Formats: sequence, structure tokens, C-alpha cells
Amino acid sequence: MNKDRKISAPVIRRLPRYYRFLGELIDKNIQRISSRELSDKMGLTASQIRQDLNCFGGFGQQGYGYSVKGLHDEIGHILGLDNRYKAILLGAGNLGKAMAVHLSFEKIGFRLIGIFDNDPNKVGIKINDLTVMNEDDLERFCQENHPDAAIFCVPKSSAPELLEKLYKLGIRNYWNFSHYDLAFEHDDIIVENVHLNDSLMVLCYKISDKNGQKEN
Repeated sequence: MNKDRKISAPVIRRLPRYYRFLGELIDKNIQRISSRELSDKMGLTASQIRQDLNCFGGFGQQGYGYSVKGLHDEIGHILGLDNRYKAILLGAGNLGKAMAVHLSFEKIGFRLIGIFDNDPNKVGIKINDLTVMNEDDLERFCQENHPDAAIFCVPKSSAPELLEKLYKLGIRNYWNFSHYDLAFEHDDIIVENVHLNDSLMVLCYKISDKNGQKEN
């Protein structure tokens, strides 16, 4: 892949879908697939799939299609899933705990190495193999373990202070569920914002739009 070529955001956001779908094909022992077969199963055009993959060099052969395992591995490499970036989780409430328990971090590019909360009732509890630590221990922990990323499952009101603390400790990468715009404070950080409410409102719109079309 040409490192100087900027890949569009829509292409990048489709890569995890390719990766997930190809993983399902591997589970079914399917070894080879064409762009046309991929398009039929994924609801994309064959042309779109070829264009997306050509952004990274292209991986198919004329008359052969794609090796499912080979393409799955290549996309995983492009996504950086083999890097195992060290991540810490801020907030051991319902959302944070559910993520720590149910997400297979090591399969999606990260290792969860620490969980923090400022609630005395949560500090000291064990979630999987990690003991929830007090946020007062953040500085020491980060200086000793050098995490690459932080996951914010904290209230919006707590996010600015936590961001400043972690920024000073050198953390520049964030998965943000706090509804606070972290990038507003610092333009040199990488942030992936997740707004569950927004996603549900989009579903609400689609249902309303469909119902409106029926009425018309």
C-alpha cells in the first residue's frame, strides 16, 4: 500500500465488516470467493469491493477470486489487529464492566491492561483478571506500563479532567463513550467517538421513514 495515499473514511469503516464477514466464511470452511459472490452476500457492488481492496494493492486473481483466509489475514494486518496495543479503561460502571467482560480485545488489536474508577464501591472488585484501581493510581500505572490508548466510559462531566491527566502522561489515542468532544481540547490526538444514542436515533428515523412511505 502506498503510505502517501490517503484512504477515505468510508473505505476504512468498511474494512472491519469485510474482516468480520470473511471470518464467518472461514468458520464455514469456505476457501475461495469472488468479488461477485462477496457483493451478493454483503449488499455491496462487486465494483465497490474491488475499488476498496485496490486501495491497499488488491488481493484477488482474475478467474480465481480471493483466498478467504489470505484476504482475512491481510485485512487484519491493514487494520493493525496484530499490534496488541495496550489499553486502559476509565469507568467500571455498567457499560465499562460489560465491555471488559464481553469484548475480546486481543482479537481486535488491543490488550486491556488496567481498569480505573473513582467510586470506592467499585475500586478493588475484579473484572475478569483485572482488579479495578483508583483513578489516583493512574499516573503511577501509566508511567510504569505506558498504555497506548484509553477507553472513556465516564460521565461527560468527568472527561475533561481525565483527558488532561492522560494527555500529560503521553496518551494520544482514545475510544470515547463520554459524549464529550475530546478533540476539541487537543488536535493531535486520535479519537473514535461512539454515540449509542445517535445510532438508536438513526434507527428511529429509518422506522419512521419506512412507515411514512407506507402511509404515502
